[in-house]
Amino acid sequence: MTDVTAHRPGPRAFATLLVCELKMVARDTAGLIVPIGLPMLILVMNASAAGGQSVGNGRTALDVYVLPLVFTMVAATTGVVNMPSFLAYYRRSGILRRLGVTPASPLMVLVAQAAVGVAQIAVGIAAAWVLALAAFGANPPVRAGAAVGVLALMVAAMYATGLIVAALSPTPNSAVAIGLTLFFLLGATGGMFGGRDSLPGPVAAVGEWLPFGAGVEALSAAWAGAPVQGAHLIGLAGCVVVGTAVASAFFRWD
Repeated sequence: MTDVTAHRPGPRAFATLLVCELKMVARDTAGLIVPIGLPMLILVMNASAAGGQSVGNGRTALDVYVLPLVFTMVAATTGVVNMPSFLAYYRRSGILRRLGVTPASPLMVLVAQAAVGVAQIAVGIAAAWVLALAAFGANPPVRAGAAVGVLALMVAAMYATGLIVAALSPTPNSAVAIGLTLFFLLGATGGMFGGRDSLPGPVAAVGEWLPFGAGVEALSAAWAGAPVQGAHLIGLAGCVVVGTAVASAFFRWD
């Protein structure tokens, strides 16, 4: 009997795939700059005024409102827009189909994409945080552990949403179009264009359960030192479950 496990790719093969994914992301200028540049632009536009507005517990509007919005934008642009376009390109060009008949399963591509995406999100958030800290005197979250946990859950929710886009998009261009549309829809209902208080009641209520709004609200609570509401955590976790289930049902490798 042949030992199949002996032919499975090991850590060295995955490292090679990871390096290739990093190179692909680095060569995609727009996909590399926009998830970092756009949120930082929003930060600079709002930081001066928000930094002088105290909201209590030693935190300002910059800390409690602007930074959670900026961090959520970094995760959303990477997970909902960038990642699906790469997977759609791999499907369209036959890369996933060819990997499907080799010991290197297409699942390796998903894991490598997720790893590279998390690294890109980490760089974007770190850049925004350093800028806010050095230039505008931002303060760390009161509940740092809760903020990190919420951030991790929010990133997972954004990637699960992006997997739905990747599963349903037949071409790279359609993946970008659907991803951008979904990004702006989630952002509009989650407070990206102003506080959710200015939205109609039903829209604001729905937006609070969607990953963008839930992520912003949960991060804001952790930054201010308030309890993170269960509804926001349920919304993020539910998105992870639903997104993974839908993507598993509809995703095709070719």
